[in-house]
Amino acid sequence: MNLGVSHSLFAASFVLCLSGAASASWTVTNLHPMGYVQSEGLGGSGGQQVGIVKDSGGFRASLWNASSGSHVDLHPSSRAESFAYATDGSQQVGLARDASMNDEASLWSGTAGSWVSLNPASAVQSAAYGVAGGQQAGLAQFGSVTEAGIWGGTASSWVSLHPAVALSSAAFATTGSQQAGYAVLTSGDIVAGMWSGTAASWVDLNPASATYSAAFGIAGGQQVGLATVGGITRASLWTGSAASWIDLSPASATYSHAYMTDGSRQVGYVNYGIGEKASLWTGSAASMVDLHSFLPSTFASSVARSISTDGINYYITGAGLNTATGRYEALLWTQPVPEPGTMAALGLGLAAVAGRRRKR
Repeated sequence: MNLGVSHSLFAASFVLCLSGAASASWTVTNLHPMGYVQSEGLGGSGGQQVGIVKDSGGFRASLWNASSGSHVDLHPSSRAESFAYATDGSQQVGLARDASMNDEASLWSGTAGSWVSLNPASAVQSAAYGVAGGQQAGLAQFGSVTEAGIWGGTASSWVSLHPAVALSSAAFATTGSQQAGYAVLTSGDIVAGMWSGTAASWVDLNPASATYSAAFGIAGGQQVGLATVGGITRASLWTGSAASWIDLSPASATYSHAYMTDGSRQVGYVNYGIGEKASLWTGSAASMVDLHSFLPSTFASSVARSISTDGINYYITGAGLNTATGRYEALLWTQPVPEPGTMAALGLGLAAVAGRRRKR
């Protein structure tokens, strides 16, 4: 028996299996509920998604559980409009607008009646963009200064993350202990950054060659966002420092953005000059998967806003422009998590064949 040939065949099979796992088909669910003129998915956690719907009265914060029929209207009856940006599976955050269109950071626990205003007592306006482990992250405006900050479930729990070197700042995501966002420095530069719960913990993530950057997502030691380098806005990945910056933008892209990471996968969109296409990466530009390709041909553009898993499936929340209906519609991409036993068996098989080859 030719062990060299056997080894080559098995290795080829193994590589094909890995490639298939990376680019396997995604199932798309249209979350758009009947009776609304627009919807968008803006965040997600496991099988729960949040975002907005729009009717004749304006935008309404919304919640789904993986189907259009599961839609829950989170809109507070006392407010003019509302938006939900993130969920951790039990709490949802966003903002609500009063009759004068002033924004209030907002917290829900699954129903419109659970709405809590997080607006600090002395703040002109505020918004919450991230939530995890009982912590909410966002911003509040005091006078003319906008400050990044975190809450612990009440307006009075507000803690400013505003760096001493900044003119303004904002936090867009939290893990419960670390936060990601950006700051406008006293120099005028706009730079991506991260915190560990205090203003003094600020870390500047701006790549040395970037003229602008911002971080929108954080999880598992990764931060994602964008950086403008060489005149092109590029989807970006960091692991805690400016020097760790990785350009996720494909070489042929006009521009790209990354919005969220689960610690190993990143989502956002890529534009090639003909509209945004929802995209998925696994740590490099070369790893990009075109999520737009799984949509019906009537969708002209799309964007992926969040990625998460419940251990059974991966869930990617986003939206797309449907030319058949003439509206933006909330979308959910799902894919089963690969069976760990299958991958382990393949790895052991390859190791065994390699071992036989070494003995030979």
